[in-house]
Amino acid sequence: MVKIFSCAVFFLTILFLGCFFLWPIWEIIQGGFFNVDGKFTLGFFKIIFENGIYIEGILHAIASGIFSTLLALAIALPLAYFSQKYEFPFKKLLTSCVLLPIMLPPFVGAIGIQQIFGSYGMLNSILLKLGVIQAPHLVDWLGHYKFPGMVLMNALSLYPILYLNIIASLASIDPAMEEAAANFGCTGVRRFFKITLPLIMPGVFAGSTLVFIWAFTELGVPLIFDYNAITSVQIYFGLKDIGSNPFPYALVAMMLCFSVLFYAIGKGFLGRQNTATVSKATHAAVALRPSWLLRWALSGTFAAITLVALLPHLAVILKSCSLDWYNSIIPHAWTSKNYEIALGHPLTIPSIQNSLIYSGCAMLITLFWGVAIAFVTVRTRFFGRGLIDALSMLPLAVPGLVTAFGYLAMSQAGCPFAFLNPIENPTALLIIAYAIRRLPVMVRAAMAGFQQTSVAYEEAAQCFGCSPLKSVFKITIPLMSANLIAGGLLVFSQAMMGVSDSMILAQKQQFYPITKAIYELVHMLGDGPFLACALGVWAMSFLAITIIGATTIMGKRFGSIFSM
Repeated sequence: MVKIFSCAVFFLTILFLGCFFLWPIWEIIQGGFFNVDGKFTLGFFKIIFENGIYIEGILHAIASGIFSTLLALAIALPLAYFSQKYEFPFKKLLTSCVLLPIMLPPFVGAIGIQQIFGSYGMLNSILLKLGVIQAPHLVDWLGHYKFPGMVLMNALSLYPILYLNIIASLASIDPAMEEAAANFGCTGVRRFFKITLPLIMPGVFAGSTLVFIWAFTELGVPLIFDYNAITSVQIYFGLKDIGSNPFPYALVAMMLCFSVLFYAIGKGFLGRQNTATVSKATHAAVALRPSWLLRWALSGTFAAITLVALLPHLAVILKSCSLDWYNSIIPHAWTSKNYEIALGHPLTIPSIQNSLIYSGCAMLITLFWGVAIAFVTVRTRFFGRGLIDALSMLPLAVPGLVTAFGYLAMSQAGCPFAFLNPIENPTALLIIAYAIRRLPVMVRAAMAGFQQTSVAYEEAAQCFGCSPLKSVFKITIPLMSANLIAGGLLVFSQAMMGVSDSMILAQKQQFYPITKAIYELVHMLGDGPFLACALGVWAMSFLAITIIGATTIMGKRFGSIFSM
């Protein structure tokens, strides 16, 4: 029975991912590398590299990925190290707060950045009060520094992914190795660079790879910043020519190649794990208690970074509560009506309902599918378990922008999946896109549950006549329910705030999810931006509740969900 189940999971996974993951990618490759006669060509790429606008967009996308990753690493690495090695006041609270940016999508935070750094925003108002600048000579921060603003927004939103990976790597180091180094006189900074850093490099590269891919393909932040000189936005504005213009295909194919390349590099470094990092520690590491000055300095550092990371979202909250916020440090007038209107606006009500439907269905699909893949991978010796595990992780390497474009391409008139054309009704494709993009999260959560639940319970049940599959459903799954709940919450919340899939596939207002509705409201005249902020706060609140629930349930195992 287990063999039949494993075969069914294997072939269904191959079929589903073949149709809705590999096929869209093939459509992109075909459109970018083959001409109308079906012959292989690099001509489209040659033209792209001869076009200054496209080259500029590619360079900006790569630079955004690199600088966002480096800045996120500069924030996450010291925070993770100090958190793991030292005790300081309010440590539990502060280390929890430092993860808050992961709950708040950069797409929404970018609206707050506009309010802070706009010509008549908070920063210029403060500088006017201090006499640093004089009206009307105001600094157009976003006009001159849009690219640094995007990098900052990406880094402040994505550094928790690196932080979680590094924390997990630090926890896996055998303290005896560092103690041995100290006995030979290797201490302090030297020990960190000679011993600790090389041992945690797999975690650093794993997290850096994910951060780079997400920043490299980010669509929402540059759209909010009106930064068009980047590949993701050029692709978005090229969608209207998808049926006749090969260059959007070539751009997406190029983005796909870069993403897969960097993912492979990250996996390559991750695969070179030293056995010391995965061997069982001889004893648990004990956090040191430094001087009172250093303890409070660490507390202040954690608090300051959290405040800076949350500042854009705090600006969104302030704007959502205001009637007017122009050329002042804080809003001129306050109101709570924006929240009521946001939940009653003809654009927002359907978007909330749509997001609940899309995300709920995606969560159910990934729940059953992820548990099945995790069972075959962890509990059986099925010959294809390694293949379906690898395939289930591949969506991490392929950005949502790429897969969404692929879905649009494979559903054009005359294609086999034309009946799923999102121009008519994107519901099916959005659910599939959300499910496939979040499948790795559920697979990793379920695998952690199976690995932490002893197989002896199932064997004992089988001794009393319970079949292997029945013992899993009756014994193991209830025991690993915390992992499944946490994984389900993460899938649901991430799908609710998906940007690339939503922006590309939802083209009719009646099918808009929340993120597309927020984008449309931001560009409306009058109270549109205020309603967008209010809807963003509702979304942030929901997302925060789900992530807090997931971290509470999984505890220190939460970081494993973001591993490759």
